[in-house]
Amino acid sequence: MVDFLPFCKQFSPIEDEAADELVHLSKIKSFQKGELLLQSGKVCSHLFFLNEGFAKIFFVNDNKEFIMRFFPENVMFTAFASYLTQTPSNYMIMALEPTTVTLIRRNDMEDLCKRHHSMETFFRKLVSIAAVKMTKRISEMLEKNATTNYNLFVKENGELLQKISLGDLAKYLGITQQSLSRIRTVK
Repeated sequence: MVDFLPFCKQFSPIEDEAADELVHLSKIKSFQKGELLLQSGKVCSHLFFLNEGFAKIFFVNDNKEFIMRFFPENVMFTAFASYLTQTPSNYMIMALEPTTVTLIRRNDMEDLCKRHHSMETFFRKLVSIAAVKMTKRISEMLEKNATTNYNLFVKENGELLQKISLGDLAKYLGITQQSLSRIRTVK
């Protein structure tokens, strides 16, 4: 398991004073399986670092769930559109198993970025990586077929397959569970 501060420092060096303030301002919170870290319609006001557990970000349209991403341990995430614009989120973030996160409030992060160039650099790199990953995800959904997306997911995230229900994997791939079963048996 990677700790919160070493995770942040891998993006860029953070001076000691900024690192101390970041740790001081962060909070640890636990969620039960099925509990929401963020509800749809609420403004996302935290960055989350997943210390332990597993989560997903998703939305519901016409009673159909669409999963955008899964979050394993040792990643930082948020609902970036809501977080950055401070508008209500269309997405929900849910713990898929008992989950512990380190939280940093948006206002605290903004303040740290104003006062410490190293924190501003860290945050800029974090947002850039998130944008690249979301662009890749959208491209996969639009440009590739379900079989290709399944094989890519297995290649890049095979260790997560035991944590993800077939229903959630099908929702992530944008297909029915029956289609997923067919893809898996052909493999």
